Amino acid sequence: NPMAEITRFVHHHFRHFNSAALVDAADAYVRHLDGGGYMFVTLAGAMSTGELGLSLAEMIRQGKVHGICCTGANLEEDVFNLVAHDHYVRIPGYRHLTAADEEALLARHLNRVTDTCIPEEEAIRRIERAVLDEWTRADGQGERYFPHEFFYRILKSGALKKYYQIDPKDSWLVAACEKNLPIFVPGWEDSTLGNIYSSHVITGDVKNVHTVRTGIEYMVELAAWYQANCRQHSIGFFQIGGGIAGDFPICVVPMLEQDLQIRDIPRWGYFCQISDSTTSYGSYSGAVPNEKITWGKLSADTPKFIIESDATIVAPLIFACVLGQ
Repeated sequence: NPMAEITRFVHHHFRHFNSAALVDAADAYVRHLDGGGYMFVTLAGAMSTGELGLSLAEMIRQGKVHGICCTGANLEEDVFNLVAHDHYVRIPGYRHLTAADEEALLARHLNRVTDTCIPEEEAIRRIERAVLDEWTRADGQGERYFPHEFFYRILKSGALKKYYQIDPKDSWLVAACEKNLPIFVPGWEDSTLGNIYSSHVITGDVKNVHTVRTGIEYMVELAAWYQANCRQHSIGFFQIGGGIAGDFPICVVPMLEQDLQIRDIPRWGYFCQISDSTTSYGSYSGAVPNEKITWGKLSADTPKFIIESDATIVAPLIFACVLGQ
């Protein structure tokens, strides 16, 4: 099968250390799905600006992802890239920028994420105008929606279609919207649009601060989703980076078991984390999987993998293996 070139390559060359962990995690992901399992993916960092949609969107379309938890930045930045890709500026020599160089980028309204600058006017303001229409309409009608639901409404309305600058098949949020995939966005207020929403509440454009539903309600929704699925399907946890995108959703299991006293809640059935965080100093991102056993998140026999590497390299390779490419 000529399509399986990537899978063959990694199985031949990736034999030790982080590369072996990558192959083991990919093979176990396939086994988990083949056994009727679901996979829950979490996105931290700047994965959307890193254009992970190029591989993640196909994973969603082919039913290899069943739910996503991401930061507010990853939710919005996939759509920023969708409408403003041609205006992004790549800075390959970003390590050598002086403070004055950074000020010059600011003056051009270019907000830098490592080697890539997000164009404020073409990306952020264009989306602000579209989403503000939805916020104020919902606000005026006394309706409330989650951040991802506002994006689903905008994408389904076609209001942004004329601005698309990439093939929409490379947007993971478009793929998620087409599948009506469950998305959970804890700490959404810590995002560009979260800041913009705050500004519109302050000016009075949005009268009810609760028009956009946020974190606690997301946990209530996640608890319902997990309970609705966990007895028919073992639910795996594929974590890209650390932070709130990973820590918030993984806690739904101990919350159901310990706080709600539900005795037959299965733990997560697979766990993989791609991270380059130092495994020390008490950081969540640097906690090794076994630590999660003591919190009631994973069990002793949950397949566990940690790949200490760059997710922009690792995730597309794992996804290619899962897709049989």
